[in-house]
Amino acid sequence: MYNFANLLTFSRILMIPLIVGSFYLDGTKSNWIGFAIFTIAGVTDFFDGYLARKYEMSSALGKFMDPIADKLLIAAALLMMVAFKRIEDLAVIAAVIILCREFAVSGLREFLADLKVSVPVSYLAKWKTTLQMLALGFLLVGEASPDIIPSVMIGNICLWVAALITLYTGYDYLRTGLRHMME
Repeated sequence: MYNFANLLTFSRILMIPLIVGSFYLDGTKSNWIGFAIFTIAGVTDFFDGYLARKYEMSSALGKFMDPIADKLLIAAALLMMVAFKRIEDLAVIAAVIILCREFAVSGLREFLADLKVSVPVSYLAKWKTTLQMLALGFLLVGEASPDIIPSVMIGNICLWVAALITLYTGYDYLRTGLRHMME
């Protein structure tokens, strides 16, 4: 139950208040500290799955908590960046698309779990999560990035691409779920 892979997953959840707190620091250090914590959280996301597979540490707890940790981390970062105007204008729509899909798919998974139907994470959904984390990393740095790196523009483009993939994968999960609901 409590193995190193699961501890990495739980550490990701524990980093969320630190990321939220970084928004209240003064100056550009806020951006860089938030980015650093978010990056460490992203690395734990890679390693918890890698270690669980490689060293056979997979557990029901890990399979349950890993996607929750991802969703909480992404939701907290999105909400804070919208609140602090690091995500603005039309990019807020992309953030809302991502949040809505995450809640909808979580609800669908819970419903299907009651029916004893497993809905594995698709390969494209894993790429979606990676792209979301990349987008959020650029947006966390934001205006604090060196002038040569247009972090906000890169982050917004990645956020929109992630939102489009989010719509596609959400539709795919919904279609799978509807098949089981109609039985």
